Amino acid sequence: MSEDQSKIPAMEVDTAFIKSKRGILKVAEMVTLLVAFVCFAVASTPKYIAATVLEFLITALLVLLYIFKLNKRLTFFFWPLIDVLNSVFAAVYFIILSLLAVSTYTVTGTLVGGIFGLISAGVLCVDSYLLFRNITLNRPRSETQNQETTTN
Repeated sequence: MSEDQSKIPAMEVDTAFIKSKRGILKVAEMVTLLVAFVCFAVASTPKYIAATVLEFLITALLVLLYIFKLNKRLTFFFWPLIDVLNSVFAAVYFIILSLLAVSTYTVTGTLVGGIFGLISAGVLCVDSYLLFRNITLNRPRSETQNQETTTN
């Protein structure tokens, strides 16, 4: 039985990702989205609840993708670009959603959820900016690696 277990490939866990800038931003996104979700749930506003849960799940899946280094195995997608597009669209969506929640609130939970939605949109904007800066589109890889070492 021990021979069968030794043949199973071990899943790599990247604990350094959580301590990196991107990891901290992803965790901050998840925390602000969770707080906004709880506030919207207390206020019983289903249209805001659905949006925050969906973005929380997408962010959690991206974090798991990076922690378990699945982005290295699933190479049929360009994961940094997908992450940037998700962050940009989510930031725009949460700015609109949060401004609606803040301007039309009737319950304090909706107001607080809208404020945390705006904070989450700000974190999403920072995340998309940092990710977009690191994507190599037309630059040689060596030039990008030199730029990353000078900015870190």
